[in-house]
Amino acid sequence: MDAGYDDVCIFEHSKSLGHVPLIKKNPRSSKQAQKEIKEENLARKTLNWMPAEEVRCNNRSGSERANSRIKDEFGALNIRVRGYSKVTCHLMFGVLVLAADQLIKLAI
Repeated sequence: MDAGYDDVCIFEHSKSLGHVPLIKKNPRSSKQAQKEIKEENLARKTLNWMPAEEVRCNNRSGSERANSRIKDEFGALNIRVRGYSKVTCHLMFGVLVLAADQLIKLAI
């Protein structure tokens, strides 16, 4: 989740379900918190180290971008068919067009 979900209640509830919460810290207006985050990022960059949570977050953000493009650009937001097979077909055409679009972008 993005920094808008940085709340102790959400974090604890996620842990109580046995999940590993992937919530970025939001320093809000705290200068001390901003400084600590900046120093930690500098140390990670210096050591060339990325925690597993950040790797998972980066992977998740890529899939969220793909889902967003399928919804916004390739017709998955307004599906006007009924039935499992028709909806699946509609969504797979969106995935096919997304894959073709990405291949075209690679070729450019």
